[in-house]
Amino acid sequence: MTDQAPAPLPESPGIPDIPGKPVSASRTTLSHIMTHNDTNLLGTVHGGVIMKLVDDAAGAVAGRHSGGPAVTASMDEMAFLEPVRVGDLVHVKAQVNWTGRTSMEVGVRVLAERWNESAPATQVGSAYLVFAAVDADGRPRRVPPVIAETERDRRRNQEAQIRRTHRLARRRAIVELREKRAADGIED
Repeated sequence: MTDQAPAPLPESPGIPDIPGKPVSASRTTLSHIMTHNDTNLLGTVHGGVIMKLVDDAAGAVAGRHSGGPAVTASMDEMAFLEPVRVGDLVHVKAQVNWTGRTSMEVGVRVLAERWNESAPATQVGSAYLVFAAVDADGRPRRVPPVIAETERDRRRNQEAQIRRTHRLARRRAIVELREKRAADGIED
């Protein structure tokens, strides 16, 4: 993950619009059997192992959608709903929910099932990640718009826009607070 978002793109008048891509064009599932190497001190799968799988699947989706490299800009709302155990077959399902000019939100669902049973998989986690598409020099580059194909895709797109609004408002509030503290001579 990167600590800083890439620098903003300069205005580019005259650049033609990039054709959109449907959600299904980049949707992916990453599956992995959990082993003893993945456990924490409690004997369940370490949350960091799940987070890495989430970031890997989301990165693959972001790269597919944007047609090139994309870096993790942020991860939010990572929720662990149930513990994952050794022997579980974990499926990490990811898709692009929303796109901006150079960034995209990827939604991820984490499911687990016993590798040797035929019971249905249960959801054990979820997360939302924001990726920035970058060129070979690490500068932001434009991404195609995402085209919702189903009502579920449209709902996810609307929810992603709400999360984006909240992320931007939170960032603005923090910057304003820090500027005020600096103006008041308060050092951190």
